[in-house]
Amino acid sequence: MRAPLPEAFLRLPIAHRALHDRAAGRPENSPGAIRAAIEAGYGIEIDLQLSADGVPMVFHDETLDRLTAETGPLAARTAAELRAIPLRDAADTIPTLAEVLELVAGRVPLLIEIKDQDGALGPAVGALEAATAAALEGYGGPAAVMSFNPQSMAEMARLRPDLPRGLVTSSYDPTDWAPVPPETCARLRAIPDYDRVEASFVSHEAPDLDRPRVAELKAQGAAILCWTIRSPEAEALARRVAANVTFEGYRAALPA
Repeated sequence: MRAPLPEAFLRLPIAHRALHDRAAGRPENSPGAIRAAIEAGYGIEIDLQLSADGVPMVFHDETLDRLTAETGPLAARTAAELRAIPLRDAADTIPTLAEVLELVAGRVPLLIEIKDQDGALGPAVGALEAATAAALEGYGGPAAVMSFNPQSMAEMARLRPDLPRGLVTSSYDPTDWAPVPPETCARLRAIPDYDRVEASFVSHEAPDLDRPRVAELKAQGAAILCWTIRSPEAEALARRVAANVTFEGYRAALPA
């Protein structure tokens, strides 16, 4: 079952890790950044990692070091412990997916990236996908899931076939992707799993949007999103191919 991507995901620019501005006290993926995106009328992209006790946490990195004063892997802490950790330059702490769903409450589209838990974009998936599917049960707003790891989306297709899902895709330069094996990079570069996981969209690396496979998928009806746009000039260029952009560092123009 290929669940279509709701129209709102193509109409409203999507704030990357929400409308973050660390200087204004709104770090990436924070409740403050999420509130700011809602107030501005943007769609929101967030990232998920899994706590030690199996709770999806809205956080990009595998480790706590960059975004908090704590160190070490996020997966070593319980949700209660993580919810008590302040984000750098903010009053906010690390939120759970359930808290973010309650905050967004269907007011804007929510694009959820399930971060790779295998470590090499391989088959060791399942726990974060199951917890994400459970958290989204009964959520009434526009939501979609995506991942760099096709195995993650295959699992989401099994758990929640009704939920729109996509692949985050890239040029997969092996020098940027260690420890992912070069042969895995070569395989994923061709986006071979789109039909297998019954995706309805890809979010592709913006500088690589001229890849023929992206044009092929677009011609077949795939919705093309892209990451990460950081200026109006880059947005105008990306929109020659992409139906919508994931942006940060400026205010993307909203539809009239």
